[in-house]
This record gives sequence, structure tokens and C-alpha cells, in this order.
Amino acid sequence: MFWYMIAAKKNHYDAMAGIGGLYLHGRGVDKDVNKAKRWYERALEGGSPVAQCGIGSMHREGIGFPQDYTKAAEWYLKAAKQGYVSAQFNMGRVYEKGEGVTQDYGVAMEWYLKAADQGDVDAQNNLGRFYHQGLGVPKDFQKAKMWYQKAIEGGCESAKKNLNLLQPIT
Repeated sequence: MFWYMIAAKKNHYDAMAGIGGLYLHGRGVDKDVNKAKRWYERALEGGSPVAQCGIGSMHREGIGFPQDYTKAAEWYLKAAKQGYVSAQFNMGRVYEKGEGVTQDYGVAMEWYLKAADQGDVDAQNNLGRFYHQGLGVPKDFQKAKMWYQKAIEGGCESAKKNLNLLQPIT
């Protein structure tokens, strides 16, 4: 918290968002949704993608705001367009599930691919699952295996389970 505060005093907007995240999750401080919200809102003034994604998650989960998938998707999109990997993953998830947007596996895959290319192991695992199950793409067990293996290399436990499900098929 100490270093975040020093950076926040110098108008480092992602540090402000970091403080918001600490309060939101009660990491090193008492959990306080209102303080989290205030810190995120300060960071939004500087266009922080970290804050945009955090506010999006608050809307998605109904924490500090009424649950609103559409607003969540709008905030995630702002951050994802700035290349923020967590928001790109979240955009994949909202399109996969149809939360606040029309469900579209093809668009979900595009967002997962952007996150996966930045090393997001959960996005890599999801791409494997899309190819494994034929979600928005023809089933392709070789591509599924490739994505699962990338995710495993990054430490994704779910990908190990998914690869084991794929093994008897290939």
C-alpha cells in the first residue's frame, strides 16, 4: 500500500486503481467497497485500464453497484481497447456467455486470442476448449492440444484436466 500511495500522490492512475483493488479484495487493508469504488473512480479520470476493468468487474458481480452485465461489458471494452489483458479475457468471457452482449463465440474467440497472445493462460485454455468442443470454430483436436499445452506451460491446472479429456480422442 505504501508504494501505491506514493505513486497515487504523483497522479499515477494505475496505482490509484491498485489501491482500489486492495480495498475491493481486502488485501493488506480492511475490505471496503466504498473506498475501492472511490479509488477506481479517481483512476478513471486518467483513463486507467486497470480501473476500467475493476469497475467493470464490480458491475458484473454487483459489488458497489447493482449487477449490470451491459455496463460491465462497456467498461471491459474500454480497457480491452487499450490492450489490457485482463479486460481482453473478460471480453472473451462476456461474449462467450452472452453477458450484456449478444452471445457470439467468434467474437469471444477473437478476444481470447488477444489475451492469449499476451500470455494469459486462462485465455489459452479457453481457446483449447473452443477448438476441443467446436465453439464458433470447427472441432480441431490438434489446435486444442496446442492451446492446452501453452496454457499448461504457463501453469494453468484446468488445461491439464482438459488435455487429459482430449487425449483419448486424438
